[in-house]
Amino acid sequence: MKVYLTADKDGQELKNILVAYLADENYEVVDLTETPADDFADSANLLVQKLKEDEKGLGIAVDAYGAGSFMVANKHKDIVVAEVSDEWSAHMTRRHNNARIITLGSEIVGPGLAKGVAKAFVTADYDGGRHQIRVDMLNAMC
Repeated sequence: MKVYLTADKDGQELKNILVAYLADENYEVVDLTETPADDFADSANLLVQKLKEDEKGLGIAVDAYGAGSFMVANKHKDIVVAEVSDEWSAHMTRRHNNARIITLGSEIVGPGLAKGVAKAFVTADYDGGRHQIRVDMLNAMC
């Protein structure tokens, strides 16, 4: 599984920390914004496009508050996105919502917490079953 990461200028430093951390944890990491995007809309759209090409991949978008990337990515059909700032939410949104993208705010979470959030997200698996009904409802909204 590949983990794709993007950031705008406000999230670049934290994204770089996560790229290094996940690579050290032996994940296949793809940094889509080695040069930061000018705007969170650009970085979030880029991430969604990559995940539509790679149906098994996961993504992490970082901007100042996480909200901008979250709003942009959620405009796309068949991509479940969650704005998170703690490990448990990252873990459970993957398990119960089949979220493929999480968004983080560099002004909300520090490097240590961001690493924990990223690990909780990428190590969780989707439970399926009764949760698929919710995922189908989310996808029908777009």
